Formats: sequence, structure tokens, C-alpha cells
Amino acid sequence: MTDSPPAVRGGSDDISGLSFEQALAELERIVAELESGQAPLEQSIERYERGARLKAHCEGKLEAARLRVEKIVVGPNGEAARVEPAEFG
Repeated sequence: MTDSPPAVRGGSDDISGLSFEQALAELERIVAELESGQAPLEQSIERYERGARLKAHCEGKLEAARLRVEKIVVGPNGEAARVEPAEFG
């Protein structure tokens, strides 16, 4: 067992199960803590690393959501020609 707070404990495995909202809230807490300058250097580095993983997770969730509501139309040359709203139902 470790005495580290949940924001530091674990790696990307525990991040993968977070919703966008949970990850964003934790990222905001980490940014506020880093901006305060109160954490020791090693702890700040750990927080920064976790923040980077949280940011990547949030970006992935946003991209997945965007792809759910848009579809890319590929032209005959294999490149994206345009984006259209996705058809549901």
C-alpha cells in the first residue's frame, strides 16, 4: 500500500477508466496545484506527468465524441474530401 494520493498513484491504467469529466476535473486540480508552486519538485514532476496523461486521455475522449457525430467522406484519391454529419438510426 502506498501513502500517495490518488492523483499520483498508478499510471495510465487507472486513467483509462475515467470519464472525460472525471479526467478533466483531476487535470484542473493538478494544474491549480502546480500553479501554486507549493509542492516539492519530485511531487511536481509526478503531477505534471499524470497531468500529461490526463490531457491525452481527454483529447482521445473528445476525438471519439467528434467522430461519433461526424463522418469523413473520402474522395477517389483516398484523401478526406469533406466532413458530413453522421447518420444515426
